[in-house]
Amino acid sequence: MSPVVITLLFLAFAIVMFILEKIPLGLTATIVAIGLNVTGVLSASDTFAGYVNSNVILCVGMFVVGQALFETGMANKIGGIVTRFAKSERILITAIMVIVGVMSGFLSNTGTAAVLIPVVCGIADESGYSRGKLLMPLVFAAALGGNLSIIGAPGNLMGINALNEMGIQTGFFEYIAVGAPMLIFGIIYFALIGYKFLPDSKGEGDTEGQRDYSGVPQWKQVTSLVVLIVVILAMIFEEQIGIKLQVSACIGAAFLVLTGVISEKAALQSIDLKVVLLFGGSLALAKALETTGAGSLIADTIVGALGENPNPIILLLVIFIVGCTLTNFMSNTATTALMVPIAVSLAQSLGADPRSMVIATVISCSCAYATPIGMPANTMVVGLGGYKFNDYVKSGLPLIGVSFVICMVLLPILYPFY
Repeated sequence: MSPVVITLLFLAFAIVMFILEKIPLGLTATIVAIGLNVTGVLSASDTFAGYVNSNVILCVGMFVVGQALFETGMANKIGGIVTRFAKSERILITAIMVIVGVMSGFLSNTGTAAVLIPVVCGIADESGYSRGKLLMPLVFAAALGGNLSIIGAPGNLMGINALNEMGIQTGFFEYIAVGAPMLIFGIIYFALIGYKFLPDSKGEGDTEGQRDYSGVPQWKQVTSLVVLIVVILAMIFEEQIGIKLQVSACIGAAFLVLTGVISEKAALQSIDLKVVLLFGGSLALAKALETTGAGSLIADTIVGALGENPNPIILLLVIFIVGCTLTNFMSNTATTALMVPIAVSLAQSLGADPRSMVIATVISCSCAYATPIGMPANTMVVGLGGYKFNDYVKSGLPLIGVSFVICMVLLPILYPFY
């Protein structure tokens, strides 16, 4: 059996298992990586290179830095202060989306949502506001905010890694030119229109009680915030200071553990091994798609189906639609892992600059707004907000439409195909 066929079979296996999730996502990716080695498609060094990839190290460091903000209660305090100043339901929606969106640009999307859901539920219950009007904008803002920086979500780093592999230089805010308008228009959409599609419900369940952070010394809270800010600044000015992104993240993580702001146990527990294994295994699959020519075969098939010399805009549209569709029914990170190598191959088959294709892929795979299973945060608020499946469709599809229009307009301008 040829390496191309073997690679395509493993790709098909990954797609099916990522959708069904009968076994953990990280284990699926690992099985694929090892299988590609055992069958002789990849060497041992190529198989395991992804697990020690610099972007994986960056992820690990930021897991710890971000967790310190949650562990000390600083994230909870920031969210509570901002939201309590809102004097009406619509203003509160705007305030929630702003703070969650900004925080999610630099912290875990799911972690940010998990910390602030009890805060928002408490405010809603005390003030008489509807949980149904507040919680969905919160989780959608977490996804939108993830597009502000390259550390906003694990999938973002997969896109960056693919571009770096091709020798294309990227920056800390590589996605912000598209991500910021998406967040801004998303907030405007919910404040003016989307608000009307949300159910006026009090919710069906009780939130878990908010953790008591009164025993956490203030210096730990302040230090966790200062370290996060310093690490982010170091990443922004990477070239000027001569320190790589992943090194800055690791320095920040090590400092927080050494000073006792976060314990070693909490730091280790904060590292999401599912993401690490998924990332590493997916990079092995991407390598196989590249080296065997299987990725080019897929790209040529798609291009051929669209006729001779298809317009890159059409391919951009196809990528966005496929990414959006898949990500609403399977893991965002898994969808990104599958789609990025194909997007790269599509761009290369046209001889086009791959940046717009890759960024469109990453962003489309974050648009998991139309179903309650699109992302973990969506599922968290189903009962608490009293939501039905159709509520996500009614509120989420227009938001996907907003994101789609912004991408289709801005990407060809910011990253010309030729």
